[in-house]
Amino acid sequence: MTDYTEKYGLKISNVLCNFVQEKALAGTGLSSDIFWKGLSDMVKDLAPVNRALIEKRREIQDKIDAWHVAHRNTPHDHEAYKAFLKDIGYLVEEGDAFEIETSNIDPEIASVPGPQLVVPITNARYALNAANARWGSLYDCLYGTDAMGHQPPKGKYDKGHGARVIARARVFLDSAFPIDGTSHADARRYHVQDGQLLIDDCPLSQPEKFAGYTGRAKAPDSILLRNNGLHVALIFDRAHPIGSRDQALLADVQIESAISAIMDCEDSVACVDAEDKVQAYSNWLGLMKGDLEDSFEKAGVMQTRRLNPDRQFTAPDGSPLTIKGRALLWVRNVGHLMTNPAILDHGGNEIPEGLMDAAITVLIALHDLKREGGNSVKGSIYVVKPKMHGPEEVGFANEIFNRVEAFLGLPQYTVKIGLMDEERRTSVNLKECIRAAKHRVAFINTGFLDRTGDEIHTSMEAGPFSRKDFIKRKAWITAYENQNVDIGLECGLSGKAQIGKGMWAVPDMMAAMLEQKIEHPKAGANCAWVPSPTAATLHALHYHAVDVFAVQSKLKAGGRRAYVDAILEIPVATYRKWSSEQIMREVENNAQGILGYVVRWVDQGVGCSKVPDINDVGLMEDRATCRISSQHLANWLHHGVVDAQDVMSALRKMAEVVDRQNAADPTYSPMAPDFNGIAFLAASDLVFKGRVQPSGYTEPVLHQRRLELKARA
Repeated sequence: MTDYTEKYGLKISNVLCNFVQEKALAGTGLSSDIFWKGLSDMVKDLAPVNRALIEKRREIQDKIDAWHVAHRNTPHDHEAYKAFLKDIGYLVEEGDAFEIETSNIDPEIASVPGPQLVVPITNARYALNAANARWGSLYDCLYGTDAMGHQPPKGKYDKGHGARVIARARVFLDSAFPIDGTSHADARRYHVQDGQLLIDDCPLSQPEKFAGYTGRAKAPDSILLRNNGLHVALIFDRAHPIGSRDQALLADVQIESAISAIMDCEDSVACVDAEDKVQAYSNWLGLMKGDLEDSFEKAGVMQTRRLNPDRQFTAPDGSPLTIKGRALLWVRNVGHLMTNPAILDHGGNEIPEGLMDAAITVLIALHDLKREGGNSVKGSIYVVKPKMHGPEEVGFANEIFNRVEAFLGLPQYTVKIGLMDEERRTSVNLKECIRAAKHRVAFINTGFLDRTGDEIHTSMEAGPFSRKDFIKRKAWITAYENQNVDIGLECGLSGKAQIGKGMWAVPDMMAAMLEQKIEHPKAGANCAWVPSPTAATLHALHYHAVDVFAVQSKLKAGGRRAYVDAILEIPVATYRKWSSEQIMREVENNAQGILGYVVRWVDQGVGCSKVPDINDVGLMEDRATCRISSQHLANWLHHGVVDAQDVMSALRKMAEVVDRQNAADPTYSPMAPDFNGIAFLAASDLVFKGRVQPSGYTEPVLHQRRLELKARA
């Protein structure tokens, strides 16, 4: 049983109430009464609006379902379908041209393209790693991954592999920072003379790319270079094992990597009650105060991780120069759908979790605004708001932050919004969604996985969807990705905000990432998601190779490339001569992915992790990946591609596979042979009840089953 404290008609779980009053409020200058009354008033006024918006989603979905059922035996009429969507308010008219009016944006958002990390805020070590991933060793990342074409030799340092890494790093330096008259591969001495960098007495081809140094000008300890807004530090150390064997004493090449990072309270966490929420909020508080730390054992040695300090250099003109040592941090709140038992309203109902997140995460961010050298140098707070359906819901988010700013005493528009373009009703109305928060938008981002899950659910009655790999090849996805950039540029985001792309989901395949993910900056995205600090450092190479703002200028001059009509093409299967083996392979692949993720979510409270797929390839899984897999199976079940017995057989077969994959985990509870544990039942619910889940989301089932398990424990 949860114990509650009553404040202004709200019943707040004691553990959350104590955290807010004793830790979050301390040092802000705000009283407990101001905070709780402000939240209570906001809940009283906005919770009914929240509920009405969720009900409107259901009503619209019911109408779309009915339309597809009524037209199931006739050829698809695109124009009639589009007119219908306008009639029901799903598709709104696009208004006049405008540009966002967001102000006080930090350079990491406005003017420095680069990788973006997303990590679960509930894991302090991951959060610290992400914040500290602003800088990474190119040598380490090339050596320790398959980025060079194969995995490094096992055992102690391999000199041959190391030599190839050093040569590859010199190729990068020659590409980004060419030298007149020589090559970095041949360089023997780097020094500063009269404010200019010389390499063996040869200048850089573009001298302005020299940004600073540490140590003595004649023999620097490090050299700071800058290209396309990103910094690179050359580290010289004759006592270092690498530097001592290098003719220029170059011990490392350090890359400015994760320019920004999202501390996630949503898809990558499993927060179902007050205790979970306090864990998330506590880590966010530590980041905003700058005192978060985490101790752990590694290789038999206890280590403590803290936030890195800023880096100090001497500028070419001799003046001091400070470079950020940490990524700029966003916090991702939950969407509008879920409620949470951490706080109850005057009627004993759970309040919308999004209202709670908005109030408490912004309260916590006040600590950053009150200190020097913290997260934002512009006095802004950055909140990603996910899973919104259309302009009305974005406008509602804008009103939430208006209210929070008012009772916390902040200037209006202190809070900046990251707008996730991951729901179909947002994609087809993106310009109007941006307009609805034009004073706050500092980020738009495509998310293929959630977007596909919503695509399937929205058009569930239209027919059986293609196999997942083939859904990606349909015209709608290219139109979706292109239109996101096009509209972002039309709305003036270039130089003011981030236009982002989605996650690289295979953290062990860095060679493939280096080959493929350069397409994101080439597409005009000035940030894209990566799954690890190592991936951030390697992906940063792409932003040295591509001048994103030049790409954006060219795209803007060329006009819009994609339109709503293409996005509205439904990726149902047009060729269905699938063999039984192909069908069951697809079913088992989906079942394995769902089970591998859900068993950790429900049993262990792990919201995001690297889960082996059916071929034992580790994939980053979160609720978005689970949503697409469960909706895909629900769609095939509904249209008779497979029957319930086929799916249950696949779930049981794959449960045994997942059990084997987790056999080395002493905390793991096997699903086989009984197949009646809470985790297995949760996975089954996601499939067999998937068609009736709100917008196809996984949260209602996962939260219910996780709370059930915690209650039993």
